[in-house]
Amino acid sequence: MNTYSSLSIFLFFHLLLLPLHIAFANNATSYLPLENIALDCGANKSEQVSYNERIWTGDAGSEYVSSNDEETNKSLMAKASVINASVPDVPYMTARVFHSPFTYRFNVTPGPKFVRLHFYPTSYLDLDVSKAFVSLTAGNFTLLHNLSVSLTTEYINKPYLMKEFIIHVNGRTLELTFSPSSNASDIYAFVNGIEVVSMPSNLYIQGDNAHIPLVGHVPVLSYIHNDSALETMYRINTGGYAIPAKYDTGMFRTWTGDEEASFSAISGYYSDNLTMPIRYPKAIPRYVAPELVYRTSSDMPPFPNPLINLNFNLSWFFPVDSGFNYLVRLHICDVHPDWITKENQVVFNIYLNNQTAMGGFDVIAVSGGPGIPVYLDFVVMVPETREGKQDLWVDLYPDVRSKPQYYTTFLNGVEIFKLSNWAGNLAGVNPTSCKSESVVPVPHVAISENPKKITFIIIGCGLSLVALGGSILFFVIVYVLKLVDPRKISWRHLLILLRNKVRKAHKSSFRHHNFSMGEVRVATNNFDEALVIGIGGFGKVYKASFDGGSTFVAIKRSNPMSEQGALEFETEIHVLSQLRHHNLVSLLSHCQEDGELILAYEYMSNGTLFNHLHSRSREELPLSWIQRLEICIGVARGLHYLHTGTEHKFIHRDIKTSNILLDHNWVAKVSDFGLAKASNPTLISTNVKGSVGYLDPEYFRRHKLTEKSDVYSFGVVLLEVLSARPAVNPVEDDEHGNLAEWALYCCENGIITQLVDPDLEGKIATESFETYIEVVKKCLAEKGEERPTMSDVLQRLVLALQLQRNADNNIAPTRDGKITENTDLERNSDLTPGIEFSEIMIPIGR
Repeated sequence: MNTYSSLSIFLFFHLLLLPLHIAFANNATSYLPLENIALDCGANKSEQVSYNERIWTGDAGSEYVSSNDEETNKSLMAKASVINASVPDVPYMTARVFHSPFTYRFNVTPGPKFVRLHFYPTSYLDLDVSKAFVSLTAGNFTLLHNLSVSLTTEYINKPYLMKEFIIHVNGRTLELTFSPSSNASDIYAFVNGIEVVSMPSNLYIQGDNAHIPLVGHVPVLSYIHNDSALETMYRINTGGYAIPAKYDTGMFRTWTGDEEASFSAISGYYSDNLTMPIRYPKAIPRYVAPELVYRTSSDMPPFPNPLINLNFNLSWFFPVDSGFNYLVRLHICDVHPDWITKENQVVFNIYLNNQTAMGGFDVIAVSGGPGIPVYLDFVVMVPETREGKQDLWVDLYPDVRSKPQYYTTFLNGVEIFKLSNWAGNLAGVNPTSCKSESVVPVPHVAISENPKKITFIIIGCGLSLVALGGSILFFVIVYVLKLVDPRKISWRHLLILLRNKVRKAHKSSFRHHNFSMGEVRVATNNFDEALVIGIGGFGKVYKASFDGGSTFVAIKRSNPMSEQGALEFETEIHVLSQLRHHNLVSLLSHCQEDGELILAYEYMSNGTLFNHLHSRSREELPLSWIQRLEICIGVARGLHYLHTGTEHKFIHRDIKTSNILLDHNWVAKVSDFGLAKASNPTLISTNVKGSVGYLDPEYFRRHKLTEKSDVYSFGVVLLEVLSARPAVNPVEDDEHGNLAEWALYCCENGIITQLVDPDLEGKIATESFETYIEVVKKCLAEKGEERPTMSDVLQRLVLALQLQRNADNNIAPTRDGKITENTDLERNSDLTPGIEFSEIMIPIGR
């Protein structure tokens, strides 16, 4: 490599890291801990090592270990048998091994303390690491019980583990007692490092000074007192870089980036203002979070059409232990002074675990202006499940009712803490040996003593491996499998193409002409933003015109920066290539050229059902009851076919009114199969996916997916059709916020007529109404086994339509004077192609 090339690479990485260096340097330490103990377990006291700008001291012969315990061989010092270049030497290359209970005693001042434990699962003293099971108590608290470090690190896909706890010490001694979880001779425990760091008294354990809402149980409030212990599950700098411990506000907390935690139908748009002054108010001391947390945020994208953001939530999900309460702290600061400066410019709703935590949050009204941080605390109950773990969701959605100037949301940081239960227990169950595809790593950052050396080693090795692996993959795909023209290959899509080949996702050939990229670019005016009619995790959807404007097509273009979008894109191809039905959308064509993935659908002229229920113009007539029943029957037919009509049955997982599209004859078609999953005779254990307000509560709690989850979501759709109310709509009275919950309340209290859309008052026959409500209640049953099949639902809806027509005597005209008469149940296959998207963009998305 010549000098010029070497200098270019150096300048590239220097400029890349410069903003991070400036931001870190500007974050002044604002808290000086009274205790700052960093113990390198298994090392001699004389071996003081500097790591992360801290002095780590060996525990052998230290004041924290009883000399009697060492002399009686209750523990042994050991060195790691395997050296991993990605694992820091301190404190992970030495360990203290226990075959019986062993206690560390720390003389400290009274008050709350961080206790951090470090583990590196490898063989010590020729012991089998799979036999290491660690239990740990601190006073009356059980922090760990039967922890398998090897299983946990496998689960999070990291070579080492850090556990952080918060404990209030009442006296002047903190005792940590480690013990193996069994008396068996081959079972042992170990620890590589221990930190004890003091913190401000009201940072997290605030007692009666903080009234924390218990989400889903308003107006119940929670309080965190000194008799509670906390475990840090996640501490994330959303929209920004990971922040190493040495750049925290003096307490050596680690903040991770949110790349692996975010989950949204759109990719979060990262904003930063690294030079903006952060003005901490009196209520929020500087040590609450580093300035860098508040200077960066994850936002909804700034689309030219401001209504597009109403299609989506900005979402994160976090795997947590079930059966505990969690403290969720959201950090929010406006770093957009060029366009957000006044009240009612940005107002959004906050949902935690599919429940309204706060509606109508106005960042400027609460904070007082740009650059002034605030944080919001909530307590969330996560019910116990047999699986032991489930996802805790954080969703942000623009508040439509307040009519803000901008429909957007943003978040700067999030912290999640597990709260000890009534018995003082914080210990969760061990994960299974299979790695979870959705796991977010436990927060930690490793920085070597010689960061420059490690940086260049990692860069060099990484580039070499990428080049070698990429070359092999390219050769296999292009020249062996012959999947794609080498002149039209995109590295981004190589894995997708290979996976498609292996899974035979294109087993069913497309039935129509494949467009070329040249044709697609002409039809979309080179992907003109003015033609965007939809946004999803896959990317954007454009209204395209062919044949001189005589034919309109919806073009779905994969976003090369969205991994989730690529997977949903692949799923849609895989599913729709096997389905053909009058009430399901159909693929018209596809294109794979110039590194692009393109799908084409017929254009849907009458838009979404959501739009006609919630945002029609004054000139438009409301849907009649007859029309609404026919639309519901069409959707039911499509779902019935999806669940029973093919060899490989499917579950849609995202049934909602914004995914029900209407063609020029008002025929309903189910769309968006990006989350669809193949069914199975047995229950399916899977990661929870879906949309707020439509999500089956049993599926959410138990992570068990069946066709009855679609039935529940369809029940919510039926309620929307009847009431013209959205599935989630935070209002002044919280009991009205969730449509399904409000409907069941109305049923139980005999006020069900309050749900009826005013446009339908006096126009629904009593018999038809009662039949319809009966179907709704059954679909929304708490247990899936108590819900009907889609076949049963379809039959009852057909009956409701017949009862209405009998009562009307004369068929009421629709907008175009026509009504579809055919209501047979057996129409499970149709060659009529579906239509995927419309220009009307107001639906709530996942």
